[in-house]
Amino acid sequence: MNVPLTINSIMDFAERVHGDTEIVSVTIDNPKHRYTFRDAFARTRQLANALAAAGVQGGDRVATLAWNDYRHFELYYAISCSGAVCHTINPRLFPEQVDYIANHAEDKLIFTDPAFLPLLEGLEDKLTTVEKYIVLTDATNMPATSLSNAIDYETFIMDQPDTFTWPEFDENTASALCYTSGTTGNPKGVLYSHRSTLLHAYGAALPDTMNMSMHDVILPIVPMFHVNAWNIIYGAAMIGCKLVFPGPKMGDGAALQALIEDEQVTMSAGVPTVWLALLAYLRDTGKSIDSLNRVVVGGAACPQSIIDEFEEKHNVYAHQGWGMTETGPLGTYNSLKPGMENLPLEGRRAIQVKQGRPVFGVDIRIVNDDGEVQPWDGESTGEIRIRGNWVCSGYYKLEGADSHDADGYFGTGDVACLDSDAYLKITDRTKDVIKSGGEWISSIELENVAVGHPDIAEAAVIGVAHPTWTERPLLIVIAEEGKIPDKSDVLSFLEGKVAKWWIPEDVVFVDEIPHTATGKISKKDLRVTFSDYTFPE
Repeated sequence: MNVPLTINSIMDFAERVHGDTEIVSVTIDNPKHRYTFRDAFARTRQLANALAAAGVQGGDRVATLAWNDYRHFELYYAISCSGAVCHTINPRLFPEQVDYIANHAEDKLIFTDPAFLPLLEGLEDKLTTVEKYIVLTDATNMPATSLSNAIDYETFIMDQPDTFTWPEFDENTASALCYTSGTTGNPKGVLYSHRSTLLHAYGAALPDTMNMSMHDVILPIVPMFHVNAWNIIYGAAMIGCKLVFPGPKMGDGAALQALIEDEQVTMSAGVPTVWLALLAYLRDTGKSIDSLNRVVVGGAACPQSIIDEFEEKHNVYAHQGWGMTETGPLGTYNSLKPGMENLPLEGRRAIQVKQGRPVFGVDIRIVNDDGEVQPWDGESTGEIRIRGNWVCSGYYKLEGADSHDADGYFGTGDVACLDSDAYLKITDRTKDVIKSGGEWISSIELENVAVGHPDIAEAAVIGVAHPTWTERPLLIVIAEEGKIPDKSDVLSFLEGKVAKWWIPEDVVFVDEIPHTATGKISKKDLRVTFSDYTFPE
């Protein structure tokens, strides 16, 4: 049989088979909202009716500016399953980027968390295609706003029936839209289809990938406003596990610890900065996360210190993954091959700090500057190029702006190598790699080693012009609270852990390191800040 691969099928299956499974959310108006998949999808049908009454038709873009919670979950399904496009906007972007994205996508409605009303109020005159603003709260908690045609979410769906006839459409119909963070130029839109999303959900849930099961309780800290929360929202409904949404508390170590313990969370996913915050809270308070058995770390390379602390202090296994907006996002995932669990700790850690093996559904190659495909020998580096069922074929409304080669592989801009066991190791972004004396230095590897120093909270490395070596690495550091690390001690700590000629030329201590809207260190901003920097003689 040829049954369309649509998100609608996930929704229908979850309601029939997993209807009693619980969804727990932290929201502004309810510190612990609880209901089931069956409740969620009944409200989703109410929302679909409300969208139709508001004039939303197939192909229309409907935007969200929202945290991870149950209302955002309903939006994911109601918008896409109606045949419209769920456009998740990252509220951490600069206002001018939000303005550009909403207008480029031609969003018809915007659903917003109350926290982002000031952002939208400042942009309303520029958002020429938006007809209505729906605030994700109820009438009692609806804040005053200068936005015209604004209504609270609960009133928006209140009088709508909970029955709806979902339209039938081709599985290649667009389901969601996510824009890159725009580190260079304007953000670019990546349009996901129902087919690509459902296949990605299968790939993410596989045993040697996220290994999602109905026995799990999953806390997706990775935001739903970026790359579909790594597809957990679909995978969890597909397999029927309990979901716990942190709402606006995704960066709050105390709130995350409480959620993990109270709801008996077994698995969670987020970027390294989230785990640094949680681990710091656990160190300071001595509290535990006993139910948690694994975390997924993505968005940026995971320092070994995070892996060590999770496993040695809390018996939590940290898996790395690699991907990007353009790859849906899943590209690789780090699970150990049979027998590797018996390796000495040092050998096992050498594997765990890599970004993992390709997931079935994508094909990866490494290509050098001359376009030559590199061997999987663990040493030959080059740009990662990827193709597959959930990899973008181009950017939304930007013909000719993609980076595909003659064989159809997408050029990611990430520099890496692959070893004989198919483990990928990211060494840098093409624009961040440091070339010193004709040799390459990995800024990522230096950063990951530096944060292992007990007095360092966060570290970044950039290349700075040098009269002899063209470029030399500069280590930029935030100290742990109450600590005053010594520069020479920091450099000594690196010795023996990286090649001697990789040791940074200098260390600079700062109060803050800039990050992109997706939580990655903003090397672009650091290069601007230190553009006039000169190394001491």
